[in-house]
Amino acid sequence: MKKLVFLFLFGLSLSAQAQSEKFNNAMKTNLALFDSAKTSLDFQGIANSFERIAAAEKNQWLPYYYAGLAWSRIYWIDPTVDKEGNADKIKSDCDKAEALEKNAEIMALRNIYETQLMLIDPQNRWQTNGAKASQYLQEGMKLDPNNPRLYYLQAMNLYGTPEAFGGGKAVAKPIFEKALALYKTFNVKPLYPNWGEKESANMLAKCQ
Repeated sequence: MKKLVFLFLFGLSLSAQAQSEKFNNAMKTNLALFDSAKTSLDFQGIANSFERIAAAEKNQWLPYYYAGLAWSRIYWIDPTVDKEGNADKIKSDCDKAEALEKNAEIMALRNIYETQLMLIDPQNRWQTNGAKASQYLQEGMKLDPNNPRLYYLQAMNLYGTPEAFGGGKAVAKPIFEKALALYKTFNVKPLYPNWGEKESANMLAKCQ
């Protein structure tokens, strides 16, 4: 009987290990494609692929996160995209990811979502979507005060805000500097988000 139990548990262990290896390999493949993507179609295919991984791995938040991040990149590179519809896809993936785990990375992605909605009509949306974008940053900082992407996004928001409303290069500069300092010490787990350092350095140069 003990031998049967051992064999059963051993079989479960091998199955879990194989499933984990399959997940890791699929994620690494898609992350490599993400890094080399250039077009709207590239990112659309990557987003769909991450969503398929998420559907197969029902307890993993990372595929939903990266799917949402891929949709967010389309906003910036494709002027013909339906921005409202594209934003809905980001939100949907954020909701699914947060249902599995609430963390600072998802709050950063929610900030991007709200910012993109706000930029569709800044004059009429800065008090609603703009305010929500800031709220998600603050919530993310409570969850992880040392996450550099939160400060990069905060600095980007300030950089794009007119000086008359409390923004501008001078205000954004120290926040970009803080983001870069945090990138140097941030502990990146395998498969976890690791973007924003190069972008922070480029933006800091623009603030000089």
